[in-house]
Amino acid sequence: MFKALPADASPEATQHWWHQRLTAGANLLLLLWFALSMLLLGTQAGFDTKTLTGWAAQTMVVIPLLLLVGATVYHFRLGLQVLIEDYAKGAGRAVWLVVLNFFAFTVAIWAVLSILKLALGAAA
Repeated sequence: MFKALPADASPEATQHWWHQRLTAGANLLLLLWFALSMLLLGTQAGFDTKTLTGWAAQTMVVIPLLLLVGATVYHFRLGLQVLIEDYAKGAGRAVWLVVLNFFAFTVAIWAVLSILKLALGAAA
């Protein structure tokens, strides 16, 4: 295996490093699934609202979409956390970390509610 962290890295740094790698892998697989799904959907049925809503209402679509949102937002948050910790100084660091967490949480909730609205609205 490759050596990416120093031998004396803290457990938190090691955990953070692994979370970034795992979410990157998950994002790669889920984005490939999404791109292939869109490609197949576009060639078979087109991209009208009814087709996309019906596609998004399927359980086997909702679950990967929710996983994609979760993994992407978490990966985004981890990456920006590193930038803030490396470059922000003083009390501003804590403020930026709070803003980052609030923004990531807001984006995640907004996306999850949008996906659920599509899924539940199409089923009703």
